[in-house]
Amino acid sequence: MSTPSSAADVAPLLGALRELAATAERTAQQLEQDIAAALRMVRDTVARGGTLLFCGNGGSAADAQHLATEYVVRYMRNRRAYPAIALTTDSSLLTATGNDFGFDQLFARQIEAIGKPGDLLIIHSTSGNSPNVLLAADAARAKGIPVLSLSARDGGALKGRSDLCLVVPTDRTDRAQEMHLCIQHAICDAIEVTL
Repeated sequence: MSTPSSAADVAPLLGALRELAATAERTAQQLEQDIAAALRMVRDTVARGGTLLFCGNGGSAADAQHLATEYVVRYMRNRRAYPAIALTTDSSLLTATGNDFGFDQLFARQIEAIGKPGDLLIIHSTSGNSPNVLLAADAARAKGIPVLSLSARDGGALKGRSDLCLVVPTDRTDRAQEMHLCIQHAICDAIEVTL
């Protein structure tokens, strides 16, 4: 039998929700134009038949997989499948690359192999400073593939290597990831409506 929760037990939970709501409001106010530009980048890629290439580390790797799935399978509506892939999912490829070339090359190597002009690289990175996502951005740009990134804090080095970097106004990793997912879901929803 569970004991009832006290107001003191619930207060931190409600505080976290209020903080998330405040972060969402700041993000909406500060990034409105950038989010609109990100929507155009993704929509144009999908409309011309390009592939959305997602990558990130840790929780951001999970977000990359989550978003690629939304595009290929569906988000809110049944529609044709959109080309998307998470560069975070092939364990044989990831371990071979890590072993033979180093962890920093995980995503760059895949972009070198399958990326093509007309695609879009979408990077999730709360720090913007992980070497493997920086090298992924370099590999994409070398192949004429635009880079859309989602970051936090000051955007890190990734900001300067991206065509567009959505820098969520927070220093918290969890809040950044929550905002990245929310922004990406909103973009996917808008694309399903318009395409």
